[in-house]
Amino acid sequence: MIAKLPLDSPRWLELDGVVVKEVREALESMASAAATGTGECQEAWKDVTDGLMDQGTVYEGAYAAVPYLVDVAAELPAERFVDLWVDLGFLLTAEDRRPVPADLETGFDAATRVAEQAAVRSFLAGGIPASVCAQLALSCVAFAGHHAAEVLWRFLDPRDGDIGLYCPGCGYDTELPGFLVDPVSPPCEPPTLPDSARARQGGHPWGEVAAALREEALGEGWESFLRVARAVAEAGVPRETPGQAVLCLVAAMVAVKGTPGWAGRRWARTLMLLTGHFCCPGCEETWTIADGLAEDPGGAHPRTVAEQTRQAAHEAAAAEQSAGPRRTAGEQSGPRRDGRTALAADGTPRHCVEAFADCAPGSGDGVTALAVIYPPGRPALVAGAGDRGLLRLWDLASGRLHHGPLPGHPDPVRSMTALPLPGGRTLLASGGDNGTIGLWDAITGQPVHEPAGNWLGAVTGMCTATVPDGRTLLVTATSRGSVRLREPLTGESVARLNPSGRPIESITAIPVSADHTLIAACDPQGGVHVWDPAVDDPWEPGAAVPLSKRALEDFGHRPALVTAAPLHGRTLLATGDRNGAVMLWDPATGTPVGDGLPPDTAGSPLTAMTATAPHSRHGIVVTGSKQGGSVRVWEPETGKVQRIALDVPLTCLAAAGLDVIVGHDHGALRLSLGPRHRGADTRSVPQEHLSDPTA
Repeated sequence: MIAKLPLDSPRWLELDGVVVKEVREALESMASAAATGTGECQEAWKDVTDGLMDQGTVYEGAYAAVPYLVDVAAELPAERFVDLWVDLGFLLTAEDRRPVPADLETGFDAATRVAEQAAVRSFLAGGIPASVCAQLALSCVAFAGHHAAEVLWRFLDPRDGDIGLYCPGCGYDTELPGFLVDPVSPPCEPPTLPDSARARQGGHPWGEVAAALREEALGEGWESFLRVARAVAEAGVPRETPGQAVLCLVAAMVAVKGTPGWAGRRWARTLMLLTGHFCCPGCEETWTIADGLAEDPGGAHPRTVAEQTRQAAHEAAAAEQSAGPRRTAGEQSGPRRDGRTALAADGTPRHCVEAFADCAPGSGDGVTALAVIYPPGRPALVAGAGDRGLLRLWDLASGRLHHGPLPGHPDPVRSMTALPLPGGRTLLASGGDNGTIGLWDAITGQPVHEPAGNWLGAVTGMCTATVPDGRTLLVTATSRGSVRLREPLTGESVARLNPSGRPIESITAIPVSADHTLIAACDPQGGVHVWDPAVDDPWEPGAAVPLSKRALEDFGHRPALVTAAPLHGRTLLATGDRNGAVMLWDPATGTPVGDGLPPDTAGSPLTAMTATAPHSRHGIVVTGSKQGGSVRVWEPETGKVQRIALDVPLTCLAAAGLDVIVGHDHGALRLSLGPRHRGADTRSVPQEHLSDPTA
């Protein structure tokens, strides 16, 4: 048992910020919530922790309350109290904390030893979001008494990219913008192994952590860093361990237990950058970054000239390797291919690629919007348009021009969608940069009526909604936040969505039954909105369920694109962020599904995204980058990812079965992801085996 200040002691009256009644209530709630498996345990101690700390200031009452919280939580299921150990770890490392009063020191020290054991058990339970796993690992190190945790708790979120350092020699304050990235291979040498003679003797809980650390957790080239991490854990994190070595341990813990796995590896590799060195602009000495994170590190000394020379050579070689082959000035841009075969990222032949007719390079007639059309009983068509406002319809199988170029759109086209109507008729809708909305007959190519403009802003997205009363509606979204439901034959607005009025960057329809779709959209700030077009009041959710804010924050995911993904026998929502990371969501619960697609290691920002479920094949999600000139093809059910280099300024994507349609600055091309034959019949293909035409 932990020695604790009795709750009826007059000493409580002298302590700041803690009320005995709140402590008693928190303990009862914690025990009840954990025992029954219901409720959020964090709520049980929230009122108490609010009284223990205030913006980094720790009150004396914290040292009396912590033994009670630890005593109860340590005996209950480890996975239920991850947030408590994170909060207590922050308390131990807060910048403005008072010394532990002498009469509370014994009980508080005993509580930190018990908390160390319990926090390590919570870590080993696994299934923790990567960002939370990093905080929990730091809490474990803090309970072990190592100063590295204190330094790292003050260190900025690695997702921000920048880092501030203090020179241990002259005190110069240095900021390194864009320092924290996700390296594929180590950009620095591993630190030396800690002194085994300083290992903690008996009773420490870190042996199981050492056993859990896997050499392949970070990928090839990082094994030596993980050996350092394992040595630190086996020694029990002695207080004399160099900060660089403890950084290896924290990063390795995140790599093996942070979820999803790719997020854990990314966080870990980013943290591993802190094991490197920096040169101070003031005194021009080179110091370890681990020492530079603290204002007054003890025992820090600069590196020798020989060490700096070796490190510079290593970093130059790593940069040369990661840069890859360079394009010479004489090379022409265009699809990177050998004849009709697209090349993978490593230059090997992979897939058939064929340009659509009437898309001559240099014509300036690029494609910025695409839609796949499935006229009943007819071959599938692909519609495309661009900045000149000209529409073209191609035969999907042959690539031949079916109709066009069709004039009549007075502004650049930003979005398109197919509108399959009852009775077998199919329309094509187009949205323009100046708010113009056009409706076309997909078979004849003739306008249903002349494109009409509006004042609601650029039409940034379109999709098709079906509602249980049997109607099929056109959904339009604009840069000014107007999301309207429209009658497909007239284009007239019949209802509104998006009551918040935030601008919309991307929108999609998610089928939840044969006659009911939900609408999902994202705004420029990375917010995701889900609406039910079947309800009259836009403020009423109906069947719409918002995405979990906690999951979005934990994964650091700020979506820029959305699409419907027919996977796992149902339709999920796929969201992609600027870094190329993709997450899948269950529209019925708003919770993540699976591990998701890691960010693009090439650093190419996401430009376009689509999804499809080919017949008798796993569903796929395809992402593309204009800057990188490539696409990534991801099979969520198998985890397989491949990059295909096209070397075109990619602007938009659409998918049909095993074909991906790529719009780019010079036109459009078809990329085949599997064996197919020219003239293959694409009529009457079941919709569940094709991409959602609204995606």
